[in-house]
Amino acid sequence: MQSTPHRWFGVGQSSAPDSRKAGAAAAAEAIGGREAKAVFVFASVTHDLPALLKGVRMEAGPDAEIVGATTMGELGSAGTTDGGIAVAALGGDGFTVQARAARIHKSDPRAAGAAAAEAMHGLDDENQVLVLLADGLSGQQHEIVRGAYSSIGAGVPLVGGFAADDRQFRQTYQFIGDEVLTGAVVGLALGSDGPIGIGVAHGWRRKEPPMVVTKAAGPHVYQLDGEPALDVLLRRNDIEGSADDLFDRGRALQPLGLSRRSGEDIRVIHAGDDEERSVWGSDDVPQGALVWLMEGDRQSMLDGAAWSCTEAVARLDGLPPLGVLAFDCGGRWAGLVDGGLEQEIQAMRTALSDAPFAGFYTLGEIARVRGALGTHALTLVTLALA
Repeated sequence: MQSTPHRWFGVGQSSAPDSRKAGAAAAAEAIGGREAKAVFVFASVTHDLPALLKGVRMEAGPDAEIVGATTMGELGSAGTTDGGIAVAALGGDGFTVQARAARIHKSDPRAAGAAAAEAMHGLDDENQVLVLLADGLSGQQHEIVRGAYSSIGAGVPLVGGFAADDRQFRQTYQFIGDEVLTGAVVGLALGSDGPIGIGVAHGWRRKEPPMVVTKAAGPHVYQLDGEPALDVLLRRNDIEGSADDLFDRGRALQPLGLSRRSGEDIRVIHAGDDEERSVWGSDDVPQGALVWLMEGDRQSMLDGAAWSCTEAVARLDGLPPLGVLAFDCGGRWAGLVDGGLEQEIQAMRTALSDAPFAGFYTLGEIARVRGALGTHALTLVTLALA
């Protein structure tokens, strides 16, 4: 009688210029000759993406669910790549996977999130999570996540990331099966008979005093503490001038912390209007919310990376992690260059006791365990499996 294979998780990376070879090499390293149930592919937009997926499929076999997205850099146990590919694969007895994709319509992004979340339909495993990979340039990221939440409710956690395109901000791509999509949400429902842990951390610190969002709509903030939002942020940053002076691309990242019971969700305010005196970012800032300017440095970001991994592992009921998916922010990549990226990988290796991990640098992170809206920025989200 043949024994059933135990759950396994593997990762692989490649910087090979030939897209098909890169896909095959990274997938072969991750799968290691085993029978894969799910394969996650995170790749630079510079690749020939259909050829890359063919290379992955050659190694994954006909039955594996393949999902993925384009990146602002890739990461894994071996380090980071810029213009490469990172692959995570899992299989064995005790995992169930189902995938679903939906196009995002600007008039109703929530519907796309809800449709992708239908991947959960019929899953009855003891532990479940929905992994979402969505277009990072479609706008209204929070509406996509709310749509998924509306479909599956509070009982199933959400994790994932918004696809990027190597800092070009033109077009991102999502993968399902052997298809390359754009303007879409891909949902992979993952069930496991082992525990699932999620970590969410950023390492930024509050700069007092707090501010109240007195007028806002979606990602657009009109007033803070009853004053025009742009005026308040200029004053708090000791800047005299215009929105361009505040949001000069050469300036250090200036995140806004949104008060939550578990700490802060980060919002990046990246533009303003001199006439209207308003500011906005890519994500929802609720009216009435308490917010802080946030500050941080390289060490605080490294501490945040370690804490995200530690938090995910701590939720595995004492079991060691089999492997980890990581969704890191492209803004953190920008703040960790010149040796900091390798330091972040080392901090993650240490916190995960050298368990394999792979993921990508995103245009926004998704994590909803309880309570929070589910969208994040400048944050590392980790999904640990045991």
